Amino acid sequence: MSFSGPHEVRCVRRKLLLEAFANELPSGTIRYMSRVVAIQESGFSKILHLADGTTIKTKVLIGSDGINSIVAKWLGFNEASPIGRYATRGYVELNNTHQLEPLFMQYFGKGFRAGVIPCDHKGVYWFFTWTPTIKDHQNGLAQEPAKLKQYVLNKLENMPSYVRSFIENTELDAFHLAPLRHRHPWELIMKNISKGNVCAVGDALHPMAPDLAQGGCSTLEDGVVLARCLGEAFSKNLKEGEEEYKMIEESLKKYAKERRWRCIDLITRSYIVGSIQQSGSKLVNFFRDQILATFLADELLKKSEFDCGELK
Repeated sequence: MSFSGPHEVRCVRRKLLLEAFANELPSGTIRYMSRVVAIQESGFSKILHLADGTTIKTKVLIGSDGINSIVAKWLGFNEASPIGRYATRGYVELNNTHQLEPLFMQYFGKGFRAGVIPCDHKGVYWFFTWTPTIKDHQNGLAQEPAKLKQYVLNKLENMPSYVRSFIENTELDAFHLAPLRHRHPWELIMKNISKGNVCAVGDALHPMAPDLAQGGCSTLEDGVVLARCLGEAFSKNLKEGEEEYKMIEESLKKYAKERRWRCIDLITRSYIVGSIQQSGSKLVNFFRDQILATFLADELLKKSEFDCGELK
C-alpha cells in the first residue's frame, strides 16, 4: 500500500518507545511488577493496594493498566468484548538488510488479512488476523506455536516468497494466539470516563480493533490532553484538601469531555473497517477490492491526521 502526498506509514517498536519515555522520568518514578489489586477511598485521596501487599496513596489516579484494567472496572466499565477475530504477530531481526522499501504491505484472503512493514534496515514487523472456525479451535492452535506458525504460512501460501520468508524466520516463541477485543462504543456514552480524581486512558479506556492502526496513537493523544488539563489545575496555587480535589475533578471532567467522542469514533470505525477488510463473503470482498479500497485507505489517513493540540 503506497500513499501519495505528505503521509508516511512508520513502524515504531513498543519497547524502544517505552524506554524513551522511561528515560525522561526521574529515577525511582516507575515501580515494576506492582499490579494493582484494589482501590480504596481515603478522604480526598485514593489508596492503591498492590499484589505484593504494599500500598500507594495518590491525589490523582490515572488508569493506564491495559485492557484488563482494575481502574476501568472501578469506574464501572465492563470487560472488553471479543469481536470474533483472532490475531498473531511477530518481529524478526535479520543479520543483513532486508531490502524492503519503506511501505506497508497488506494481503487479503477469505476471512483473513496479513500485513508486513519494515521497522528499520534489519527489523520487520508482521501480523496476521482471521476469523477462526470451530475446526481451528479444535486443532489446538492456541496451545501449540508450531501448529499456529504452520497455519499462518499455509494461509499465506500465495504471498510473495521473499515476504513470506520473514514469517518463516520468526522464532516459535513469538507465535501467540490472541482474541481481538474492544469496548462497546455505547459504554463510553453511558459510563464515566472520570470519577472524582480517577480517570482511565489508553486500552484501559478504549480498547479497539487494530484495523485503523490508531490504538497506540490514541493513547498518546490521551496523554497530551490529560497532561494539558491537569497542568492547568496544578499550575494554580491551591490549598491541599477539598479545593485541590475539586480542581482535579474538573480537570478530569474536561479531559473526559474532550476525548469521549474521538474514542467512540475510533472504536466504531475500526470495527467496521476490520469487518469489511476481513470478510469471508465473496460479495463483500468484491466491493472491498473494486469499490471500497480507496475509501478504506482514506479512512486510515483521515483518522491519523487528528490534532489533539499542544501541551502548552
